[in-house]
Amino acid sequence: MPFAAITYDIKPGHERELTEIFGSFRRVKGSRVEDASGQEAGTILATAVFLRDDTLVRVIEYTGDLEAVARHMAMQPGVREVERKLKPYLTRPRDTDTVEGFVATFRRSLLNTVAQISIRDVPQPAA
Repeated sequence: MPFAAITYDIKPGHERELTEIFGSFRRVKGSRVEDASGQEAGTILATAVFLRDDTLVRVIEYTGDLEAVARHMAMQPGVREVERKLKPYLTRPRDTDTVEGFVATFRRSLLNTVAQISIRDVPQPAA
């Protein structure tokens, strides 16, 4: 299952505030990601957030279409709330107030995948 990582350029020295923002994140009710026609386009399996100095990284483990995942995230109240709360701590503004703006920002913030290795990808010997 693939991972995606997006970056945020933030003002250093606000670790406590940023931890509180993500600590109070409202999870979505389900992991199912749908496309524009309502068909299943993937799932969001897990997320994690990492912070050091002036860089914050959100890692997303997902299945399916990453563009659909980004659109799904753009419409989630918890994600919208986090993006709104992050604005004062950003060194570079992010246009995330609309779905299109969020998806475009998601694409620009996406880190290139260098390697992904999981025990789930290794064939297991028969018992």
